[in-house]
Amino acid sequence: MGKVFKALNKAMSNPEESAPPPPSTPEPSVKTERPTPPRGEVTSTAMGSMDNTTGVNNWDEKLVAFSAPSSIITENIRHLRNRILHPPAGGPALRRVMVTSALPGEGKSMLCSNLAISMAQGLEQHALLVDCDLRRSSLAQMLAVDNSQGLSNYLQHERELGEVIRQTGLQKLSLLPSGPKPTNPAELLDSKRVGEMFDELSNRYDDRFIIIDTPPLPMAAETTVLAEQVDGIIIVVRWGRAAREQVRQMTENLKKDKIIGVVFNAFEKDILSAKLTGYEPYGHYGGY
Repeated sequence: MGKVFKALNKAMSNPEESAPPPPSTPEPSVKTERPTPPRGEVTSTAMGSMDNTTGVNNWDEKLVAFSAPSSIITENIRHLRNRILHPPAGGPALRRVMVTSALPGEGKSMLCSNLAISMAQGLEQHALLVDCDLRRSSLAQMLAVDNSQGLSNYLQHERELGEVIRQTGLQKLSLLPSGPKPTNPAELLDSKRVGEMFDELSNRYDDRFIIIDTPPLPMAAETTVLAEQVDGIIIVVRWGRAAREQVRQMTENLKKDKIIGVVFNAFEKDILSAKLTGYEPYGHYGGY
């Protein structure tokens, strides 16, 4: 099942820990993901900006992998990244990874984004975030990227894949946003075009890792379908929300050999425990 990472939601929103550095004067355009993007891949953003000092502006403050690289939460995310790059059982790195949860509001999109940022900060990896939560998307807003065109347009044959991939402002991180909310998300994500899409995304670059945000598993039929397309699965459980039985049933509906681990989010640790573990400067934090 892998290690259980316990992160604190309060720490995520702590302005001293999470707020991005003050922006510098933005350049007129962002850097591209590759010197020559193939097939007309879009590399500019309609929102946000990039500069030489901070890389991006207007990102969500909870993206601590970028704004607070020395925090204990970011370090936990790096441990998770290492399990993807170097699976404990051996074998190749896990190129396609999906993040899901048992209930809405457990922090899966936040973890998904931070994991992709951490992956893109590696020396040899590029990351592509894919927002497959067509019912309740949030990645475009978190990363300050235009969501007027995206995955739903591609799946409905309205756009080609290269036309809907967006650069985020972080040089090696791209986003395939959800696009406009469709009336039939389950049917779109259960189509043959989804498999073709993931094959094309995987084969385009051999150093690209695809991190996929999916709807909560028990609440959307398409999440089980998407689980067949990936190499690894991360489950996010928020302290005090999903019941143990819900998580157990959820894991039984997935292939256990694909589960990388469970991230225990927003765990609150009392002051005495924090002093005993030596992590008092980080506030309420649950070790892993």
